[in-house]
Amino acid sequence: MSQAQAAAPSIGHYENFPVASWLCPPRLRPPIAAVYHFARTADDIADEGDAAAQHRLSDLAAFRADLLAIESGSAPSNRWPQVFAPLAEALREFNLPLGCLTDLLSAFEQDVAKTRDGTGYADRAELLDYCRRSANPVGRLLLHLYGIGDETTLALSDHVCTALQLINFWQDLSVDIPRGRYYLPAADCAAHGVDPRDLMALRQNAETTKLIAQEVEWASGTMQKGSKIVHRVPGRAGWELRAVVQGGLRILRKIETINFQTLRMRPTLGKADLPALLWRSVLM
Repeated sequence: MSQAQAAAPSIGHYENFPVASWLCPPRLRPPIAAVYHFARTADDIADEGDAAAQHRLSDLAAFRADLLAIESGSAPSNRWPQVFAPLAEALREFNLPLGCLTDLLSAFEQDVAKTRDGTGYADRAELLDYCRRSANPVGRLLLHLYGIGDETTLALSDHVCTALQLINFWQDLSVDIPRGRYYLPAADCAAHGVDPRDLMALRQNAETTKLIAQEVEWASGTMQKGSKIVHRVPGRAGWELRAVVQGGLRILRKIETINFQTLRMRPTLGKADLPALLWRSVLM
């Protein structure tokens, strides 16, 4: 249950986080907005602008220190008051799990260190560990706010969040790679005989197309594993989840429709997709 990527995964991990959605109970809108601004600000520190990697890591360390300060009841620095004042209130009132927030910071720190040094991810296991920290915590935080914490539902949420993160990766290849964000596992590239230089140059050929098609299949299967969560979350949140799941699956269908050419273009959802999304949500 993510994100950081709601019905239409997009550039940046949190642009589609369901902030203060009309489907969300009014009581939960402030803590959801607080978590969103925490994640969005940290992601911007890691990714936006032209700061050197060490400067970004230093700022993320200061950001982490402020988080730990408010968790212990101490005063944070005055660098990000718009983030930590509402987050402190949410922590107090809703007892948010600190581990989810620190996992998010760990993923942002990894973005600085790993995707900028050209090493990328060795295999799917390594990428899934990143998704465990970059995407899954958001779903767990939202479920916590709704008072849902059983292991079955949490596991389903993790599948949905991981799938949305993977969909975001394969949707955004044409914009992520030039920005220094590179998530295609080296083992998958080697299995398809893909020359990394073709990927870095955004050259679409038979090998890269087959690679992307396989990654899309992986993301689709992961989403299907988690889709039963819509029947475990009641009320309006369950309906929002239906839109999240169907939005992700529709992006995958759009990638397939363009023959997996996401090194050249980035498919998106628009108003014309809304009737199909609503209908498929009802069918769930």
